[in-house]
Amino acid sequence: MTLTPTEIRALRAETAKARARDFAQANGLTEAALVAAHVGHGATCIDPAPTRLVPMIEALGDVMALTRNESAVHERRGTYTGFGGGGGAAIVLGDEIDLRIFPAHWATAFAVEEPGEEGAVKRSLQVFDAHGEAVHKVFLKPESDVAAFAALVAALRLPDQADTVSTTPAPAPEGPRADPARREALLADWAAMTDTHQFVRIIKQHKMNRLGAYRLAGAPHAQALARDAVTRALEASAAGGFPIMIFVGNRGCIQIHSGPVQRIVPMGPWINVLDPRFNLHLRADHIAEVWLVEKPTRRGPAVSIEAFDAVGELILQMFPKRASEESAEGVDQWNAMARGLASGAPAPQTLPQTEVVPA
Repeated sequence: MTLTPTEIRALRAETAKARARDFAQANGLTEAALVAAHVGHGATCIDPAPTRLVPMIEALGDVMALTRNESAVHERRGTYTGFGGGGGAAIVLGDEIDLRIFPAHWATAFAVEEPGEEGAVKRSLQVFDAHGEAVHKVFLKPESDVAAFAALVAALRLPDQADTVSTTPAPAPEGPRADPARREALLADWAAMTDTHQFVRIIKQHKMNRLGAYRLAGAPHAQALARDAVTRALEASAAGGFPIMIFVGNRGCIQIHSGPVQRIVPMGPWINVLDPRFNLHLRADHIAEVWLVEKPTRRGPAVSIEAFDAVGELILQMFPKRASEESAEGVDQWNAMARGLASGAPAPQTLPQTEVVPA
């Protein structure tokens, strides 16, 4: 039975403390349908085009950016600066907020005002793809500019304020894809790389995807690691104090943290980074495969740790962050640590069984 917007709002009022994603899944809804049901009741339909929406977010000042997939949630505080591009891809390239945007998947967007803690109003911007899945969210913080939020809503408000949204089923996961007959050609192109961004083009040319190419290439280009390697890499980076980059994405957006990580808190199935300006929430029990990957570049090998789920979907990627063009010390520390994981470093201690559920 399809719930009406009125029924959705009534059910939501009964379970107001449930997280939106959990509520939607429990009631057979897309998250976009849940938000749309509140249009006229705290939600406003706005233009989702990144070329219009994203530049206006800068005026909000310090906010929290959130991008997630099924297994990882990436939360970063900062100001949206350095917007560029359009068409097939766009970027936000600020000191703290760093995004890769794919506008074709920004299908619907809403400005939301809802009750917060202690009578406060919780304000956010929420973008969804054509399947009703969250692509990117922006949450205002106490330091954010509320007047700029109101101006954004007024400027981007759509004439059609429908409280329903049409969606299509999400495609089935592709799974690892490779062609053994093309292995030597893949390895030749891999060896000739001068920039990591060339890799996607290479695997498309050979009719493969990322996980399929890693499995086919094998060592020394790609080496399978233990499933706890992501946790161990986070702990080692925190202990060593060297900056890293953490990529989490979905169809419409990739969000990147660049800098140190400090407080690594395992709780139940979750591995959490709980730092003042950056939080990561990772379902460690969703990790099925982890790969150590090396790609040649003009500045030396790019060494990454990449985690995939049981159906072959990419969960996250981790790279070193070069402190400056002149300094590669942090890169060297990361490379040594990451390669050490492939040689059988000791496993971390057992995780405490206390659950943390992210936003």
